Amino acid sequence: MDQSKFESDRSKKCFIESSAPEITKTEACWLGIDEAGRGPVLGPMVYGTCYSPLTTGDKLKEMGLADSKTLSEEQRDSMFEKIKEASDVVGWIVEILPPTYISNSMLRRSKYNLNALSHDCAIGLIRRVLDKGVNVMEIYVDTVGDPMKYQNKLQELFPNISITVAKKADATYPIVSGASICAKVARDYSVKNWVFAEDIDTEGLVYGSGYPADPNTKKFMSSSLDKVFGFPSFVRFSWSTAAQIIEKDGVNIRWEDDDEEEEENKDAKGTASLLTFFKRSDDDPKYNRHSYFTDRCLSNVTNL
Repeated sequence: MDQSKFESDRSKKCFIESSAPEITKTEACWLGIDEAGRGPVLGPMVYGTCYSPLTTGDKLKEMGLADSKTLSEEQRDSMFEKIKEASDVVGWIVEILPPTYISNSMLRRSKYNLNALSHDCAIGLIRRVLDKGVNVMEIYVDTVGDPMKYQNKLQELFPNISITVAKKADATYPIVSGASICAKVARDYSVKNWVFAEDIDTEGLVYGSGYPADPNTKKFMSSSLDKVFGFPSFVRFSWSTAAQIIEKDGVNIRWEDDDEEEEENKDAKGTASLLTFFKRSDDDPKYNRHSYFTDRCLSNVTNL
């Protein structure tokens, strides 16, 4: 899979897609959606969609499409090649969301959790396919959260399309299996070919699966932590796993500006600011810096 567009800037989300087969614009089609990399603390999350005429159901089964999690990497690559070879009847799109995009989205001022982000990715993919002129009549989605609530949400947005949201949809519907394979191949390629912008020795570097419980993942996170600047952009710093490591092993820093602000909060007669009355008596100001700075272990520079 050519990811040169994503590799040019790994801080921004990116779409990679096939052209829409002409037959999908005239015949009634089904569309499947699944993701890869939702749980890991490392690397991007990828959402994928596959679509084809409803009459190609048997053809997709003959291709051997299955849930990507049940296939080896070599088998997934082989399945993806079959999907590309069927370009006369099958179209696909993947959306790659880099770790920094995921974390910045989840930690923004207005609450935006991973479920909401996932739902918006699915909605965006559906609209992207419809904008291509594809005659989508049925949609099948592997659920995130409560299946019925998710299904009702999609049905309200696309009232003229039959929508099914279900658990294990990637193992039940071949069109979702195709989406699952596209997403997993894209994530595997991205993780394997990740180029660190940070100064990290990658020789012999092992990430593991990227899941927090994986010993190799734990080892990578411990070894890649900068006590002042935190983790490289390959890590989702919004994950509690990352936050706990920074809190435990990072440097606790206080800005001099924090002290200046406290002085400015006193009026000319030395009367304390009203805000001080809401502080706990045992509150030590050196531990009260904004989480933006403490999470990243940032400090100011007084001398160059």
